[in-house]
Amino acid sequence: MAEMAQTPARQSYFWGPLSGLGLAVALLAGVADQVSKLWLLYGFNLEGRAPVAVAPFVDLVLTWNSGISYGLFQQRELLGAVALLAFKVVVVIGLWVWLARASSRLTAVALGLIIGGALGNAIDRLHWSGVMDFVLLHVETTGFYFRWYVFNFADVAIVAGVAALLYGSFWAGSPQKRPDPG
Repeated sequence: MAEMAQTPARQSYFWGPLSGLGLAVALLAGVADQVSKLWLLYGFNLEGRAPVAVAPFVDLVLTWNSGISYGLFQQRELLGAVALLAFKVVVVIGLWVWLARASSRLTAVALGLIIGGALGNAIDRLHWSGVMDFVLLHVETTGFYFRWYVFNFADVAIVAGVAALLYGSFWAGSPQKRPDPG
Protein backbone atom coordinates (compact mmCIF):
# COMPACT_ATOMS: atom_id res chain seq x y z
CA MET A 1 0.00 0.00 0.00
CA ALA A 2 1.51 3.29 -1.08
CA GLU A 3 1.74 6.02 1.53
CA MET A 4 0.09 9.26 0.62
CA ALA A 5 2.02 12.45 1.19
CA GLN A 6 0.30 14.62 3.72
CA THR A 7 0.05 18.29 3.06
CA PRO A 8 0.40 20.51 6.10
CA ALA A 9 -2.89 21.83 7.41
CA ARG A 10 -3.43 25.48 6.71
CA GLN A 11 -3.20 27.42 9.95
CA SER A 12 -6.00 29.80 10.80
CA TYR A 13 -5.26 33.48 11.27
CA PHE A 14 -7.80 33.72 14.09
CA TRP A 15 -7.61 30.53 16.15
CA GLY A 16 -4.75 28.23 16.97
CA PRO A 17 -3.94 25.50 19.46
CA LEU A 18 -3.04 27.99 22.22
CA SER A 19 -5.68 30.63 21.48
CA GLY A 20 -7.91 29.38 24.30
CA LEU A 21 -5.12 29.86 26.83
CA GLY A 22 -4.37 33.35 25.52
CA LEU A 23 -8.07 34.25 25.56
CA ALA A 24 -8.46 33.06 29.16
CA VAL A 25 -5.44 35.13 30.26
CA ALA A 26 -6.72 38.17 28.32
CA LEU A 27 -10.15 37.91 29.94
CA LEU A 28 -8.62 37.49 33.40
CA ALA A 29 -6.32 40.50 32.93
CA GLY A 30 -9.08 42.69 31.47
CA VAL A 31 -11.61 41.77 34.16
CA ALA A 32 -9.07 42.26 37.00
CA ASP A 33 -8.24 45.69 35.58
CA GLN A 34 -11.86 46.79 35.27
CA VAL A 35 -12.89 45.41 38.67
CA SER A 36 -9.98 47.21 40.38
CA LYS A 37 -10.86 50.49 38.69
CA LEU A 38 -14.57 50.28 39.43
CA TRP A 39 -13.97 49.34 43.06
CA LEU A 40 -11.41 52.12 43.60
CA LEU A 41 -13.67 54.68 41.98
CA TYR A 42 -17.08 53.72 43.37
CA GLY A 43 -16.46 51.38 46.32
CA PHE A 44 -13.37 52.94 47.86
CA ASN A 45 -14.11 56.49 46.61
CA LEU A 46 -10.52 57.15 45.58
CA GLU A 47 -11.53 60.45 44.03
CA GLY A 48 -12.58 61.79 47.45
CA ARG A 49 -9.69 60.26 49.40
CA ALA A 50 -6.63 60.57 47.14
CA PRO A 51 -3.79 60.45 47.75
CA VAL A 52 -3.83 57.32 49.90
CA ALA A 53 -0.49 56.05 51.19
CA VAL A 54 -0.26 52.27 50.80
CA ALA A 55 3.44 51.92 51.61
CA PRO A 56 6.33 54.37 52.05
CA PHE A 57 6.88 54.23 48.29
CA VAL A 58 3.34 53.55 46.94
CA ASP A 59 0.35 55.89 46.87
CA LEU A 60 -3.08 55.52 45.34
CA VAL A 61 -3.98 58.62 43.34
CA LEU A 62 -6.56 59.26 40.64
CA THR A 63 -5.49 60.47 37.22
CA TRP A 64 -7.12 60.31 33.79
CA ASN A 65 -4.77 59.68 30.89
CA SER A 66 -6.23 60.86 27.58
CA GLY A 67 -3.09 59.87 25.67
CA ILE A 68 -1.11 56.67 25.35
CA SER A 69 1.72 55.28 27.46
CA TYR A 70 3.36 57.78 29.80
CA GLY A 71 0.78 60.39 28.84
CA LEU A 72 2.16 60.84 25.31
CA PHE A 73 -0.11 62.19 22.56
CA GLN A 74 -2.80 63.59 24.88
CA GLN A 75 -6.14 63.82 23.07
CA ARG A 76 -8.85 66.21 24.19
CA GLU A 77 -10.94 66.13 21.00
CA LEU A 78 -13.25 63.31 19.94
CA LEU A 79 -11.41 62.67 16.67
CA GLY A 80 -8.10 62.12 18.48
CA ALA A 81 -9.70 59.81 21.02
CA VAL A 82 -11.36 57.79 18.25
CA ALA A 83 -8.04 57.59 16.37
CA LEU A 84 -6.27 56.22 19.48
CA LEU A 85 -9.05 53.70 20.02
CA ALA A 86 -8.90 52.61 16.35
CA PHE A 87 -5.13 52.21 16.64
CA LYS A 88 -5.61 49.97 19.69
CA VAL A 89 -8.14 47.85 17.80
CA VAL A 90 -5.66 47.33 14.94
CA VAL A 91 -2.90 46.42 17.41
CA VAL A 92 -5.12 43.95 19.28
CA ILE A 93 -6.10 42.29 15.97
CA GLY A 94 -2.44 41.95 15.07
CA LEU A 95 -1.64 40.49 18.49
CA TRP A 96 -4.55 38.06 18.15
CA VAL A 97 -3.23 36.83 14.78
CA TRP A 98 0.16 36.33 16.45
CA LEU A 99 -1.56 34.43 19.28
CA ALA A 100 -3.32 32.14 16.77
CA ARG A 101 0.11 31.16 15.47
CA ALA A 102 1.84 30.94 18.86
CA SER A 103 3.79 27.75 19.42
CA SER A 104 4.62 28.07 23.12
CA ARG A 105 2.51 28.49 26.23
CA LEU A 106 4.76 31.35 27.37
CA THR A 107 4.04 33.27 24.16
CA ALA A 108 0.30 32.60 24.48
CA VAL A 109 0.23 33.82 28.09
CA ALA A 110 2.35 36.88 27.23
CA LEU A 111 0.13 37.84 24.31
CA GLY A 112 -2.97 37.23 26.44
CA LEU A 113 -1.62 39.65 29.07
CA ILE A 114 -0.93 42.33 26.45
CA ILE A 115 -4.32 41.87 24.77
CA GLY A 116 -6.16 41.91 28.12
CA GLY A 117 -4.33 45.03 29.24
CA ALA A 118 -5.01 46.81 25.96
CA LEU A 119 -8.69 45.87 26.14
CA GLY A 120 -8.93 46.99 29.78
CA ASN A 121 -7.59 50.42 28.89
CA ALA A 122 -9.72 50.58 25.73
CA ILE A 123 -12.85 49.94 27.79
CA ASP A 124 -11.94 52.99 29.87
CA ARG A 125 -11.86 55.12 26.72
CA LEU A 126 -15.33 53.95 25.78
CA HIS A 127 -17.03 55.17 28.95
CA TRP A 128 -14.71 57.77 30.50
CA SER A 129 -12.70 60.71 29.18
CA GLY A 130 -9.48 58.70 29.36
CA VAL A 131 -7.76 55.78 31.00
CA MET A 132 -8.00 55.61 34.79
CA ASP A 133 -4.56 55.34 36.39
CA PHE A 134 -4.12 55.03 40.14
CA VAL A 135 -0.80 53.54 41.31
CA LEU A 136 2.03 55.98 41.98
CA LEU A 137 5.49 54.70 42.88
CA HIS A 138 7.84 57.23 44.44
CA VAL A 139 11.06 57.57 46.40
CA GLU A 140 11.56 60.31 48.94
CA THR A 141 14.80 60.86 50.82
CA THR A 142 16.57 63.91 52.10
CA GLY A 143 17.10 66.16 49.12
CA PHE A 144 15.79 63.62 46.59
CA TYR A 145 12.27 63.01 45.31
CA PHE A 146 11.40 60.75 42.40
CA ARG A 147 7.90 60.05 41.11
CA TRP A 148 7.25 57.30 38.59
CA TYR A 149 4.37 57.54 36.14
CA VAL A 150 0.92 56.71 37.48
CA PHE A 151 -0.31 53.37 36.13
CA ASN A 152 -3.00 50.70 36.52
CA PHE A 153 -3.31 46.90 36.42
CA ALA A 154 -3.81 46.90 32.64
CA ASP A 155 -0.43 48.62 32.30
CA VAL A 156 1.13 46.00 34.59
CA ALA A 157 -0.34 43.22 32.41
CA ILE A 158 1.05 44.84 29.25
CA VAL A 159 4.53 45.29 30.73
CA ALA A 160 4.53 41.73 32.12
CA GLY A 161 3.46 40.41 28.72
CA VAL A 162 6.21 42.30 26.91
CA ALA A 163 8.77 41.10 29.48
CA ALA A 164 7.61 37.50 28.98
CA LEU A 165 7.90 37.86 25.19
CA LEU A 166 11.42 39.22 25.57
CA TYR A 167 12.34 36.43 27.97
CA GLY A 168 10.92 33.85 25.58
CA SER A 169 12.76 35.25 22.59
CA PHE A 170 16.15 35.67 24.28
CA TRP A 171 16.43 33.09 27.05
CA ALA A 172 13.66 30.48 27.07
CA GLY A 173 14.39 28.83 23.73
CA SER A 174 16.60 25.77 23.74
CA PRO A 175 19.85 26.59 21.99
CA GLN A 176 20.75 24.57 18.94
CA LYS A 177 23.92 22.57 19.69
CA ARG A 178 25.20 22.42 16.16
CA PRO A 179 23.99 23.42 12.74
CA ASP A 180 21.91 20.83 10.97
CA PRO A 181 23.80 19.30 8.06
CA GLY A 182 22.51 20.52 4.74
